[in-house]
Amino acid sequence: MNAKSAAKSAAKHHDIRDMLLDAAGLSLDRLPMLHVLFDRMATFCADGLRQVAASQAYYSLSSVESGRIGDVLEAYEGMAIAGIFNAPSWDSQLIVGFDRDFIFTMIEVLFGADGSEPPVEDERSFSNIEGRVAQLLFEQMTKALKSAFALVSDTSFQFERQETRMDFAVIGRRNNLAVTAKFLLQALNRGGEMFVTIPQSALTPLRRALASTSQAETGGRDPKWAQKIRDEVNRTEVELRAVLDEHEVTLGDIAALKVGQILKLDATPASRVKLESAAQPLFWCHLGQSDGGYVVRLDEQINQHQDFIDDILPR
Repeated sequence: MNAKSAAKSAAKHHDIRDMLLDAAGLSLDRLPMLHVLFDRMATFCADGLRQVAASQAYYSLSSVESGRIGDVLEAYEGMAIAGIFNAPSWDSQLIVGFDRDFIFTMIEVLFGADGSEPPVEDERSFSNIEGRVAQLLFEQMTKALKSAFALVSDTSFQFERQETRMDFAVIGRRNNLAVTAKFLLQALNRGGEMFVTIPQSALTPLRRALASTSQAETGGRDPKWAQKIRDEVNRTEVELRAVLDEHEVTLGDIAALKVGQILKLDATPASRVKLESAAQPLFWCHLGQSDGGYVVRLDEQINQHQDFIDDILPR
């Protein structure tokens, strides 16, 4: 057998294997990268929403499931807006959908509501404004999809149209297998669901890349993401408490306290003050005054392990 014949034989064997895998469907347990990609998508959506929303909103991946396209769409009939996207390099289409609660919550978030009004619960059809907001969100989803799948496929996504009738959200035969990821939006003490449905035939060529998380685990550090985490941590509010002196008393002593009674402290102006947060000691300080107010000067960090050793060892 010459090299050309061997190549044809290998290609034929590969095609038969692909056909068998397509018929059997993808096993999600063997595609751990899918969860990584959809987690990235949730993060990208949350970051984009924070730039335009006045209140805090959170995206989270709730599930990744496999099923028939028709069954997925039937569950959202009459209660969702679906966007049809085209992935040219995959030669396939996919669906991104928002349920009613997602749309109503997003409207309140984008227009500055504070959550004091009860959530919308009527079964009316979507208004023109709600449809327009959904379209703007779908256009942003092209960037979220591209960013999420960049780890395994350099492809672009094009938003084609939106549908409120799931019967018209056609991306192939309704009995074809698909992977559906569901995301939860939480804001203003309410929330909604977003779903992404991708035909398994589009993911089958990527199964080797989706079967390993090494690309995500060994990838280089993302400086933008690291800076984002640093900024959020630096903006986090914490409560500090300066403790001048402490006494251990019994419950009987507490019950015997009377209004106007004076509690004597053993502390002096030279005593050290313990600075703590969330009941965790942080620094030893000294008390002072500045501009008519009390201040503390940090002297040294508290080493709980060393303090424990000092307490139990003889001096």
